[in-house]
Amino acid sequence: MEKIPMTSITSGIGIEVAPDVFGLSVQIVNVAFIGDPKVSNEFVLIDAGMPGSYELLLAEAVKRFGKDCKLKGIVLTHGHFDHVGALHELLYKWDVPVFAHPLEEPYLTGKSDYPPPNPKAEGLVAKMSPMFPRHSIEISSNLTLLREDDVIPCLPGWRFIHTPGHTPGHISLFRENDQLLIAGDAFTTVEQESLYDVITQKQEIHGPPAYFTIDWKAAEESVNKLVALHPQIALTGHGLPMTGDELRRNLKILAENFRQTEVPENIK
Repeated sequence: MEKIPMTSITSGIGIEVAPDVFGLSVQIVNVAFIGDPKVSNEFVLIDAGMPGSYELLLAEAVKRFGKDCKLKGIVLTHGHFDHVGALHELLYKWDVPVFAHPLEEPYLTGKSDYPPPNPKAEGLVAKMSPMFPRHSIEISSNLTLLREDDVIPCLPGWRFIHTPGHTPGHISLFRENDQLLIAGDAFTTVEQESLYDVITQKQEIHGPPAYFTIDWKAAEESVNKLVALHPQIALTGHGLPMTGDELRRNLKILAENFRQTEVPENIK
């Protein structure tokens, strides 16, 4: 898979948002390691970063969980190139199940490519989007499709929420006991269409990356689902974590103004 020469000032920097949840910036996207290194050397990975990020992910796993660390499974919020970049290499090292929503299955089994991007969305990154990979990958032998009961087999205490719009099978993850949300690209905490904001990681809540979002009505409904959870902590696919009143207030504003502020002009 093609390497993308884009990065941010936070690339390679990790943030522990809970004792057992560690977010790592990989160029322009975030992955999450779930597992408490004080309890076990086992962990679950949420998403698989940018193409060419395997060495970074492995080094961080070893740093956090030890040389004999063990990956139990991978959960994909969706299958876009920046969320599956190191997947094949990770599966070569650790032959583990990859969990994803059934509607994402065609893009993970070589059956369908994602639709073309929308380069007419505002922002320089959107203009660059036709250069981004959108082809499917083939991981059939490791793929486990999530059931509709919202259970994630490798993550007790967490549930998945179907949050389509950005892709048909996009999911977010939520843990009730500390109201921790891993939102994927259902919303972002950086204006992902702006190259300057991506590089500097200027923090502000926005909807999903506009250039690859295919169903804006569903995307709006997904944001409203997440508002209703009243999350205390949010780790998103793009941007820095956000917490507390700032998170809930800005997420509510996003939902109330979604059609006016997030939907590209050529889609409205």
